[in-house]
Amino acid sequence: MRPQDVAILIKIILMGKEEWQYQDIARALHISGAEVNASLNRSKIAGLIDFNRKRVNKLALLEFLEHGLQYVFPIQPGAVSKGIPTAHSHPSLKNKIVSETLFVWPDISGTEIGQSIEPLFNNQVKAAKEDPLLYEIFSLIEILRVGKNREKNVALSQLKKIIEH
Repeated sequence: MRPQDVAILIKIILMGKEEWQYQDIARALHISGAEVNASLNRSKIAGLIDFNRKRVNKLALLEFLEHGLQYVFPIQPGAVSKGIPTAHSHPSLKNKIVSETLFVWPDISGTEIGQSIEPLFNNQVKAAKEDPLLYEIFSLIEILRVGKNREKNVALSQLKKIIEH
């Protein structure tokens, strides 16, 4: 698995019953079509997507996010920098999770100053800026990587609501 595999699976879920091609996902996530293809092959082997590589195994993905993400893609908060709020610092999550720590994805056009955390994949911030729901989901995923148990439980509950519906 590679970090962008999670983002690709999430994007497929968000597309719902809408018809899509590799290039649609590639454009939305700012990655190459070849990388989408390779990612879907990895996800098929891992049992996270069906044989046709069109329908995500939502239960398996949720299980991976809950139990495996923090171990496969660990994160150490870095230096204080300017960036875009993420994890529990995301604007829509601030009222659900109270914390004195502000986490940001480093970004020159960011509006906040906080402890930096590296996004899962290189163009995650670009994709998040273009899609508010994707931004919120990526922030929830960051909570699973950097948060405390209570914060992770809140994030997991929110992710289940989004992914299952």
